[in-house]
Amino acid sequence: MEILVNPLNKVITAPAGSNLLDVLREHQVPVSYSCLSGRCGTCRCKVIDGQVPGPAAAEGRLAQNDTYVLACQSTVESDCVIEVPEPDEVVTHPAKTLKGTITAFDILCHDVRRLRVKTNKPLEFSPGQYVQLQLWPEAVRSYSMAGVPVDDELEFHIRIVPDGRVTPLLDEKLQVGGSVKLNGPLGASYLRRKHEGPMLCIAGGTGLAPMLSVVRGALESGMANDIHLFFGARAERDVYGLHYLEALAKDFPQFHYHIVLSSTEESSPYQRGLVTDAVFERFERLEGWRVYLAGPPPMVEAATLMATRRGVPFEHVYADAFYPSGV
Repeated sequence: MEILVNPLNKVITAPAGSNLLDVLREHQVPVSYSCLSGRCGTCRCKVIDGQVPGPAAAEGRLAQNDTYVLACQSTVESDCVIEVPEPDEVVTHPAKTLKGTITAFDILCHDVRRLRVKTNKPLEFSPGQYVQLQLWPEAVRSYSMAGVPVDDELEFHIRIVPDGRVTPLLDEKLQVGGSVKLNGPLGASYLRRKHEGPMLCIAGGTGLAPMLSVVRGALESGMANDIHLFFGARAERDVYGLHYLEALAKDFPQFHYHIVLSSTEESSPYQRGLVTDAVFERFERLEGWRVYLAGPPPMVEAATLMATRRGVPFEHVYADAFYPSGV
């Protein structure tokens, strides 16, 4: 079978039934990957033509008629044309399992907790990625890092869901000195370091964690991009992390943050409405921007639609899909 790989305009060959990711790696095609099991979405590719059966990447349903597959779980069954995303922005952090010790577990707001973990070995990841965190044997959930790889510890923001199976027990079960396990890094919504244009980050709830990671990763590494972060929440009691945002805005003049609340009093200092509407109203066009999203799936879908309507190609909107799992 012949495979035309865009945008490299490179033709490679492979036997029918070959694993797509194996073929790409064998022929030195730059492609990101991590978990190799179809969980993380890092190795998504667009199928332009031909038969490449495999599970569709979660983002595919937002991409109108485009077909995205996970290369690690897909096979080549005919001559085909595929497109690998951003060959100059490849990251390869093979997922691994680490042990960690809880160093802090405290309150950020009424329903958000901050968990800090010291791992037995360093975790290599790109800002914006996440891990599968095993809090105890039957409690495994996905959480994004709120920090950057050079930090001494990993930080996670966890929302307490009153009727959840796991999070209501955290205040009782998690103690400083306790042990957890982590598997990762995972995820395709990582910082694109070669991009020199403006960046838009939209966070809903604890989606602030990966957006802080992306913002810090950009600013503290010397990237000069203008960065706007919009943080959406329900009411003032749900807003947290202002000390992070204020410190970054003080140290880096190219960073701007905006708080948008869906329900607030007229006297509130924050903008009222939906966070996606606030972005739509502020920016008439977003050509040349890169957009990073994290939060509830309806918000991510609405923000993706907003960004593409404002001129951002779908391929330049980065979000990892997190769906409720009895949290």
